Amino acid sequence: MNIRFRLNILSFITVFLWSTAFPLTKLIGTQFSASSLGFIRCACAAVFLIAAGLLITHIRKPSKKLDMFMLFIAGALGFALYIIFFSTGISTLTSATSSIIVASTPIMTAAGASFLYKEHISRTGWLCIISAFIGVAVLMLWNGVLSINTGIIWTLGAAVFFCCYNLLNRKLSSEGYSAAEIVTYGMISGAIVLSWFAPQAVHEIMTADPISVMTAIYLGLMPSAAAYLLWAKAMEYAEKTSEVTNYMFITPLLSAILGFIILGETPDAGTLIGGTVIIASVVVFSFRGK
Repeated sequence: MNIRFRLNILSFITVFLWSTAFPLTKLIGTQFSASSLGFIRCACAAVFLIAAGLLITHIRKPSKKLDMFMLFIAGALGFALYIIFFSTGISTLTSATSSIIVASTPIMTAAGASFLYKEHISRTGWLCIISAFIGVAVLMLWNGVLSINTGIIWTLGAAVFFCCYNLLNRKLSSEGYSAAEIVTYGMISGAIVLSWFAPQAVHEIMTADPISVMTAIYLGLMPSAAAYLLWAKAMEYAEKTSEVTNYMFITPLLSAILGFIILGETPDAGTLIGGTVIIASVVVFSFRGK
């Protein structure tokens, strides 16, 4: 199994797991507040990753105080703040619309990596990114009903935080930290940042129905712990950040499908057309984007 194939598989599994978070977060939005759900997700993921670190991945302690600070900031931005902003935003948006906005992250990340790390993206690569963004625009504007509201502002904030996490992830990886170490320390930091909401989270767990509680735990273990670990591992294989982040353009299509299955949100022709453009762009970028 060559590195390119591993990168593609890890990236796709990651975005699929993240796609499940859109409809499931909306599904349990009446049972948990954004801050409580954020703490539950980070705490569950941190416990899982610590156990995995002790038994399987054998994570090391940060070697420098600056690295500890960077890991803490990565966790605060990529986990704590991202989850709160994401959960708040999706309460007034459909799964597809929320995922469309988050899919703008690769554009931000590619531009940021080009500026900070001098990563070169070929003309074909930039054309693929533009093409994928056009696909996102088709999804967004097909029916002409998307309007600016607070949900969109919150979700745009989540996309910015995830862009910052991607850039910090790349830097920490270049300093020799493994995927497991970056995600584990980041998730612990996220749980610490959100620990203020622990009492509220416990109260909401006690009053929520069992299915909602199990769904919240799933969101902590899979879209949080497992997906972020796979994402960081894919980053290790990538020569350029955009090789991995470009896969996020697939998320709107997957989220629309899952939104239909779980919430009864019906995809329209725009979803099919825009999704096809997005997937084609990602495939071309994967082989010709350098």
